[in-house]
Amino acid sequence: MALEDDQNGGVEKVAAVTFTAVKPQLMVEAPKAADAVQFYKSAFGAVEVDRTLHPKRKAEQELPHILSAQLELAGSTILVSDIAENSDPVKTEGTGCVLCLETEDVEAAIAKAVSVGGVAEGEITEGDGACCGSRVGKVKDPYGYVWLICSPAKKCVDVEA
Repeated sequence: MALEDDQNGGVEKVAAVTFTAVKPQLMVEAPKAADAVQFYKSAFGAVEVDRTLHPKRKAEQELPHILSAQLELAGSTILVSDIAENSDPVKTEGTGCVLCLETEDVEAAIAKAVSVGGVAEGEITEGDGACCGSRVGKVKDPYGYVWLICSPAKKCVDVEA
């Protein structure tokens, strides 16, 4: 057990935990996960590394529902999953999710995403209105997720640990 300061300045015993990855899971309306996977491959160059099909696939269905697909994108992993018709709604305390992709050619990346079904939102922002002084544009994918397409950030203000 490790000792760590809690928010009130006291010391609390907590088990040491090491995380090895963060894998955002994008939930899409069933049966659109397969379409979403194809969009992320076409728009952003994602690579599918694993796919799990729903175990209760009906024989009359043309394509089985994806339970979860694992994609590699820009050195990160994301999961894309169907929200099954009979599942409980996904509940979250957050107010939304925005994903950020970094590239040298913001315009080309936005154009590519738009060409396969994304929608550009607003103009490309530069300087103080963008992330750490870089250039940034927004694309909303066909499944409702907003992607920030950013050029590499300039040196940001150092953050104290």
